[in-house]
Amino acid sequence: MAKLSIEDLKKIKESVQAGVTLREGGYRAKVNIHMGTCGIASGARAVMTTIMDEIEKRDLKDVILTTSGCAGLCSREPMITVELLGAAPVKYVDLTPEKMREIFSEHVLGGKIVEKYALAVGSETTF
Repeated sequence: MAKLSIEDLKKIKESVQAGVTLREGGYRAKVNIHMGTCGIASGARAVMTTIMDEIEKRDLKDVILTTSGCAGLCSREPMITVELLGAAPVKYVDLTPEKMREIFSEHVLGGKIVEKYALAVGSETTF
């Protein structure tokens, strides 16, 4: 299992700092990566790195990246939950970096749910 590098930690720190700023000033999208032990073992770190790269590449300031523990469906990890301002959250399952890029482009940036990877629409929401 790959260990986090100093560069990974710097990216996480920058993401958290950006999230605080966005919460104070408003944001349009939140991507929550489920990083329980099962998620990490299934590849959630690669999914997280992909999201961080996409946010950085596009210099997005209105997308928050957060992490949480297990969502309770270990066999479907890695998982994320995407929340767009004013829309129901969507849980995506069985992810890979390639699937994550598609979800990021279509859903996070374009507002269109990628149904072929979605497990559920609607649940708890944080904003």
